[in-house]
Amino acid sequence: MIGALTLAIAGILLSAFFSGSETGFYRATRVRLVLDALGGDWVARGLVWLTNRPLLFVATTLVGNNLANYLTSLAIVIAVADRMGDVPAAELIVPLALAPVLFVYGELLPKSLFLQAPNRLLRRGGPLMLGFVVLFLPVSLALTGLNRLLASFVGKSSGQVRLTLARHELQGILEEGHEAGILYPVQRSLARGIFAVAKHPVAQFVAPLERLPRARSDMAKAEVLRMAGRYRIAVIPVERSGRSHDLIGYLRVIDLVLDPSDELVPLRQLIEIPAETSHIAALMQMQSAGESLARVVGSGGETLGIVTADRLREPLFLGPHAS
Repeated sequence: MIGALTLAIAGILLSAFFSGSETGFYRATRVRLVLDALGGDWVARGLVWLTNRPLLFVATTLVGNNLANYLTSLAIVIAVADRMGDVPAAELIVPLALAPVLFVYGELLPKSLFLQAPNRLLRRGGPLMLGFVVLFLPVSLALTGLNRLLASFVGKSSGQVRLTLARHELQGILEEGHEAGILYPVQRSLARGIFAVAKHPVAQFVAPLERLPRARSDMAKAEVLRMAGRYRIAVIPVERSGRSHDLIGYLRVIDLVLDPSDELVPLRQLIEIPAETSHIAALMQMQSAGESLARVVGSGGETLGIVTADRLREPLFLGPHAS
């Protein structure tokens, strides 16, 4: 009975540790871990290293929880066999009777505690968790390899998992900031808009050249201004005279109005953005270059269309349902 009791306590403690650590891992603020790591805390460094490898952490907790469940089940079987060996149904009835106790103290309570103080409890249990990572490493690597094999069939990479975790973490930080009164509602709305469109390629926001009014390099300035007024546009792409869709730059209406000459100057350069570039990266590239218009090109260098900075900014203020 002493051995069975020891196994039962070890199993419950291990179950509580791995279940709580799993909740703390997804709930912890990574910014705090990084700051502690930069301050020289070796445990925080290890946890940051582990958070950058979520598959290894999940595999470790999976092995640990299975070990905890095995120890607890073994302890129950040994105790029942020692005390009630003549009762055939005892090995079924006793585990069912103890299931609520195991659930409360091995799952529910530790998860609730780690949910309330994830960083503190994860930091205190960090050395033990890192030790189990090393101990279970052979089995964890096998599970990680199996996961990657399955991911190759379903198309869900570990990079996407890390991006999802980071996105959820940032959303949690923004919610805490809003509840504390640090962030205004408009700032939170802007952040949600960024999350909604960050993974979308810029090709989804392209306007085909056929649908855009375009000026020719041999057009008169007054004619270009009338075209801009008719379509109510602030920028207009310019194509080479006699060669349709051969863009050589673009004009800003405000520059034409302020320039006293009759020439189509200044002609601004059209930067090229690959079609697979993300929405946010494309907007940052245009902002850095100080350009309002960009040419989106395909893999072969062909022009797919034009995108404006205003078109890229719109979804940021439309919330999570923007497209």
